[in-house]
Amino acid sequence: MPGIDECLLEAMRLPGARGAALVDWTSGLALGAVGEFPGGDHEAAAAEAAEVARLTAEQRAFAPDGYARHEHADDGDGPGGGDATAGAAGVDPPVEDLIISNRDSYHVLRFVPTSFDSSVFLHVWLGRPDGNLALARIRLGEMAGRLVLG
Repeated sequence: MPGIDECLLEAMRLPGARGAALVDWTSGLALGAVGEFPGGDHEAAAAEAAEVARLTAEQRAFAPDGYARHEHADDGDGPGGGDATAGAAGVDPPVEDLIISNRDSYHVLRFVPTSFDSSVFLHVWLGRPDGNLALARIRLGEMAGRLVLG
């Protein structure tokens, strides 16, 4: 079972991969990063991707029917208070992945199920001319299932 570094190196072997990171969407911090990132700053890219992931994961419209919702321990006034939390203990994230495309690239954000209270996702930046979006989704799903955290 691969750890963070091995998983990110495997992600960089995807056709068209420019950069890969494992990001905690609660804090916006990159837990690991390799390659290039838009704007040249992997921390800024991680924080911005985390914001998109958080907004998506916390929206009821994107959760599957019957998804078990978990309340935050806070008073509900904090970020996401009272909404679904991806990575809650023993629960799969409400969203599998996000795909963002622009003229020259794809960003694939794959949520990682964990056995502890964590909210992480894999972020891979693919060049559009040589990237294979279908293959990236399949491989990221496999990597997320094998990734060992903690």
